[in-house]
Amino acid sequence: MSLHDTSSRWAAIGLACSLGALACSAADETKFPGTRSTGSGGTTPGGTGGANTGSGGTGAGIGTGGAGGFIGTTDGGSSEAGFPCTNLQCFQNNCKTGACKVGPCANGGTTSVSGSIFDPAGQLPLYNVIVYVPNEPLTPISTGASCERCGTVSGSPIASTLTDTRGQFKLDNVPVTDNIPLVIQVGKWRRQITIPNVASCADTPLTNKDQTRLPRSMAEGHLPRMALTTGGADALECLLRKIGIADSEFTSEAGAGRVNFYSAVNGAPRYNMTLNGGAMFTAATTLWNTAATLRAYDMVLLSCEGTENPNNKSVAARAALQEYANVGGRVFASHWHNYWLEFGPAPFPTVGTWNHQDDPPNPFTADIDQTFPKGKAMAEWLVNVGSAAPLGQLIIREGKHTLDATNAAVAQRWVYSANPVSTQYLSFNTPMMVPEAMQCGRVVFSDIHVSSGDTSTRNTAYPDGCTTTGLTDQEKALVFMLFDLSSCVVDDKRPPVPPIIK
Repeated sequence: MSLHDTSSRWAAIGLACSLGALACSAADETKFPGTRSTGSGGTTPGGTGGANTGSGGTGAGIGTGGAGGFIGTTDGGSSEAGFPCTNLQCFQNNCKTGACKVGPCANGGTTSVSGSIFDPAGQLPLYNVIVYVPNEPLTPISTGASCERCGTVSGSPIASTLTDTRGQFKLDNVPVTDNIPLVIQVGKWRRQITIPNVASCADTPLTNKDQTRLPRSMAEGHLPRMALTTGGADALECLLRKIGIADSEFTSEAGAGRVNFYSAVNGAPRYNMTLNGGAMFTAATTLWNTAATLRAYDMVLLSCEGTENPNNKSVAARAALQEYANVGGRVFASHWHNYWLEFGPAPFPTVGTWNHQDDPPNPFTADIDQTFPKGKAMAEWLVNVGSAAPLGQLIIREGKHTLDATNAAVAQRWVYSANPVSTQYLSFNTPMMVPEAMQCGRVVFSDIHVSSGDTSTRNTAYPDGCTTTGLTDQEKALVFMLFDLSSCVVDDKRPPVPPIIK
């Protein structure tokens, strides 16, 4: 499968609509006037509507509308009686109303596309990535902290699914036509490709990794804008390069790149001469001293500085970081950045029981909390990507002990150890202590360093300290954490679900 410019696909559809060849409309499908009454859907996953139009069943399947009706939503949503198909809907095998272009598959079959989604490097398959066919052109993704909750994506999807713990997906009800747009998205990572054609009522596998990976640069799609502060005790900046982000995206905050570095205590202070002409990084305090500066970023990644350094994290800065998280920002705080939480404004300190102890043995084996859906997924995913530890465990090197326990009322424990008793990784949604529907941001605290052999020092220019190539199990765990941090905000007690099909 080769890549194509999808603008031609939408231009062709628009022309066909204007000529009346398709029952199309530029308006949202919910704006069509209904021509029939609405009946109730069945109570089983494949619930059947009443005499006119029914909603989908209350189960996980697809409800069938009544005479002259339409297809209900995948999760038992509302019916839209008498609405004709629009755009690519008219090419789906389950099309029921309007100028449908293809017939149904025999014996309940479907036209599908399958494959695996990878990180930008095309190496690691990724969990919980949305894969969908849009029915309209995509709208631009905003940059900066914003309230991006689960359940909706742009382009009015007509088929959607999520990748599993092997990074695999199978997308049903794909339109039977040429040049089908396919979107892969997790949070503000988004790429749209074009599938030249599919076989009707059969599965079309996508096997080219270069096609089914997230974008490496803005030339390929959309990346979240990230700020990363360097630190002398870790080299988190090297992990971003390992997952495949192109060097062109590493620039100063004044540049067009999506990743901007800021210099913190003892971390790398500048680029080397081959990258941005050896420019110096701006001081980390410039980033985190005001909420306005932080809000310009989708994600803020804080590499361990080797000590808490309270002198560069003022009361105002700690309040600014909380404000940033509350309006939809995403924060990854590595070891010693506990200070933002432990000594941050209320209610941040309540996320766990802070208790600084000696380092645990090196290495030591920690457990993955599998009592919640994403924790179970993380355990399975690590095995699927070749972790040396058995299911449900992670071997940690150069571990730290800052946190004894997680406050389950406000935060989620991910990785922990029983001996010594510690929490190695936790997350929580923000603002804290408000209804889920009001939460937009997310914060992660990790006592787990990258610990890859890469270095970040005050005498090292970026990327000179990034000398390793493969990913350790510990790095793989952090990659899982970073993409989860990127994803839409949902209560961790509930499993992720794909966008609703209207």
